[in-house]
Amino acid sequence: MKTVELNKVVPDFSLPSTDNKDFQLSDYHGKNVIIYFYPKDNTPGCTQEGKAFRDHFSEFEALDTVIFGVSRDSVKVHSNFRNKHEFPFHLLSDAEEAACKLFDVIKLKKLYGREYMGIVRSTFLIDKTGILRSCWSAVKVKNHIPEVIEAIQSQA
Repeated sequence: MKTVELNKVVPDFSLPSTDNKDFQLSDYHGKNVIIYFYPKDNTPGCTQEGKAFRDHFSEFEALDTVIFGVSRDSVKVHSNFRNKHEFPFHLLSDAEEAACKLFDVIKLKKLYGREYMGIVRSTFLIDKTGILRSCWSAVKVKNHIPEVIEAIQSQA
C-alpha cells in the first residue's frame, strides 16, 4: 500500500466518525485539514493532546482549518472520550488500520521491555487542495499546537 508524501495529493479515504456518518477526506476540499493520530482514548498523553487542540479550536477555525483525531478505538469509545472532554471536533475510528497504514503511523514501540506495534503520535496538515503540506512524527504535546498553527499560517 502506498503511503502519503509531502507536497503530494493525499488519496481520498473514509473512516467512521463520532458524528454518526463516515468521514470522507474529499468532503473537506477547500479547507485545511489537520489529522492527528494518537495511540488510545482516555490515556494521559492522548487526553492532553485532545485538550490542546480543543483549547485552540477557535484559532484553527479562524484559519479555515478542521481537525480530526484518529485512533484504533471504536466510535462508541471515541464518543464517550469526546463528550467527556468536550472536544469540538470529531474523532475517527481506524480499527482496520487503513488510515494508519496510509499515513505510516504504525511502528514498533517498547513499553516496560515489551515490544509491540502501535500508533506513533503524529499530526498531518493537508491544505485546501488536498496536498500534504506538513507532518510531525513522535509528537510531544507541549508546544505542538503553536508549531501546527505556524505551519498553517505560513502556507496562507
